[in-house]
Amino acid sequence: LSAVGRPHQYCYPSIFIYGHRASGKSHVINVLMKELELPHATLSCVECVSVALLFEQVLRSFFGCDVASLLPRSPSLTDFVRIYRQQSPARQTRYIVMEKAELLRDADANLLPALLRLQELDNVTVILLSEIVWDTFRPNTGCFEPLLLHFPDYSKVELQQILSQDRHPSYSAELYSFYVSILLGVFYSVCRDLRELRHLAALNFSKFCEPLAEGKVKETDTHKLWKNIEPHLKKAMQTVYLREVSSLQWEQMQQMEEETGALKGLSAHTHVELPFYSKFLLIAAYLASYNPARTDKRFFLKHHGKIKKTNFLKKNEKTTNHLLGPKPFPLDRLLAIFYSVVDGRVAPTASIFSQISSLVTLQLLAQVSHDDQLDSPKYKCAVSLEFICNISRTVNFDIMKYLYDFL
Repeated sequence: LSAVGRPHQYCYPSIFIYGHRASGKSHVINVLMKELELPHATLSCVECVSVALLFEQVLRSFFGCDVASLLPRSPSLTDFVRIYRQQSPARQTRYIVMEKAELLRDADANLLPALLRLQELDNVTVILLSEIVWDTFRPNTGCFEPLLLHFPDYSKVELQQILSQDRHPSYSAELYSFYVSILLGVFYSVCRDLRELRHLAALNFSKFCEPLAEGKVKETDTHKLWKNIEPHLKKAMQTVYLREVSSLQWEQMQQMEEETGALKGLSAHTHVELPFYSKFLLIAAYLASYNPARTDKRFFLKHHGKIKKTNFLKKNEKTTNHLLGPKPFPLDRLLAIFYSVVDGRVAPTASIFSQISSLVTLQLLAQVSHDDQLDSPKYKCAVSLEFICNISRTVNFDIMKYLYDFL
């Protein structure tokens, strides 16, 4: 409130508010504007994909649609300033609130410095809301420095108080507060995002209340309730922030697991998200990791002759390769197997190499060579046999016929 001042007084030309996601920045500013009845325009830089949309929304919020229609089809900053000056001066401070302001860094180089100096035109204050610090905004050419305000993350006690307000009307507030404390005990070390925690709380509460609905336990039997929900919360921790499935799909999976009596993680479903050629690259990487290099001719050449597995065996090969673990392989061997197993002719484009890098980023492949070895990088496959079988099934590829251990 001290930064805003009285309505008829000039405020700071620009205020930069930063903090992590779901820390209350937008909520506090919106409540402040509505309660004090301050003239303001709230914009989302995600929706304003162009400068024209940004200028149009500002003029529409302050002066109406007729004034906003005066903008040309491709307005410049000069056009916006000219139309703004033609309107009546502000009797009290006007506020332009811009959410997701970090997207302004990708706009024109002169837009951000101009927004920070709009008060030279009229009694206008620009409020920028961002998740990153001001140092990453500052242009190289320099600009007017805004007033910096930081919104810290919620503490565990504050999260407990906020989440406890979303209690289910069919159960007591003490029970839901206990459930929230269990949830924070599991997820607080890896996730402090209020939106994600609220989503997880709503998603798993029905599972927490199952023993109560069936009449097996009472609300006071906290130990039994904890034992019932603990494995489900640990499984849900594998997919924090990922949102691999919707809430409805998650509930359906929970019901299927109860029928089969097995708890399976969501990692087996991630193959759906892989591109087509990435699946074949992962299959080729698995074959290169678990098949000896000398067997490539046996599997991937048409006229290799009749070669029995006993001819390959050596004295030290008494243990299967799957028990020994994945072995490193060079990039050229990976590509040779990939071009042999993939359907159709594929050109060695940059897209193929970028998909290999993506598999390393997703930790499906592990690069075992040093970064300076650009000529012959080496990799290892980091997925299980069950996972690669699921991958192969989606592209109609029988990987078991190409694995040396299963001949």
